[in-house]
Amino acid sequence: MNTIRTFAGIPEECGKSSTASIVLIPVPYDGTSTWGKGADKGPDALLEAAENMELYDIETGTEVYTHGIYLAPAIEEGSSPEAMVEEVYNVTKDYVNRKKFTTLVGGEHSISIGAIRAMNESYEDLTVLQIDAHADLRKEYNGSRYNHACALFEANEQTNLIQVGIRSMDAIEKTVMKKDQVFFAHEMIQDDYWMDTAIDLMTENVYITFDLDAFDPSILPSTGTPEPGGLQWYETLEFLRRVFDEKNVVGFDLVELCATGNYKPSAFAAAKLYYKMLSYKFEGEQGDFEYDNQEISETKMKKHDTDQEYEDGEF
Repeated sequence: MNTIRTFAGIPEECGKSSTASIVLIPVPYDGTSTWGKGADKGPDALLEAAENMELYDIETGTEVYTHGIYLAPAIEEGSSPEAMVEEVYNVTKDYVNRKKFTTLVGGEHSISIGAIRAMNESYEDLTVLQIDAHADLRKEYNGSRYNHACALFEANEQTNLIQVGIRSMDAIEKTVMKKDQVFFAHEMIQDDYWMDTAIDLMTENVYITFDLDAFDPSILPSTGTPEPGGLQWYETLEFLRRVFDEKNVVGFDLVELCATGNYKPSAFAAAKLYYKMLSYKFEGEQGDFEYDNQEISETKMKKHDTDQEYEDGEF
């Protein structure tokens, strides 16, 4: 049994920072959200769900954990939005410099500001692909430039920003929005070629910031600001797989899982999406580690049984 926590309960050897190809940085921050709270509990909810997830991906026929996934210490900086963004920037830049495929799990969408800033310094001619219900293009909100409503303002100014799934915004955001690079949900439903158009607008290097409220609430309701009329599961996976196939995705983040109420189906969907995106990135590449999946499954089952006994008060 693992003596340290690893992503999805993978063997410790697959989770070492020195050898893993992938790093997952949890950022449990919820300092500026304005409606539903609970995004700070999102990373732990996703990680708990992942421990009950199969490690074989049927679609790609791969087991991406064999490339190594290092679960980094959570970024706990919360003294101010500015301090949080700076810490996310520093940690992200460090792992990118170490040649890790760097991913983050939030937390609210403001965590993406620091990550995008680090990626933009590290990769030439960067495209930021924002998959989201909200435009998040305000220059300032509630007295801060680092509010979740401002999460993509800097990216819009400094990178090639492409926005997909948008269906909620303030009128002021129209003044800065690159309208030819925005794919509104109500237009996408009538456009059979929106994926082709979006991919054609991308440069070679792409960073993906995925706000989980991009999904229709019938699929993933546990977000801070759910919006009707969102993306469906398989159309989203089709689009993502094409992006990973046709472009060099340099990293990504998943944000706005709100772990309150009956959040477990949403948390599992988020964990599955995270693993899917990794599977698309490393499809066709041989991992460095090989393990008996039956042994891993039995280890995870023992852990699940032990956790349940604790919950039931038997210890």
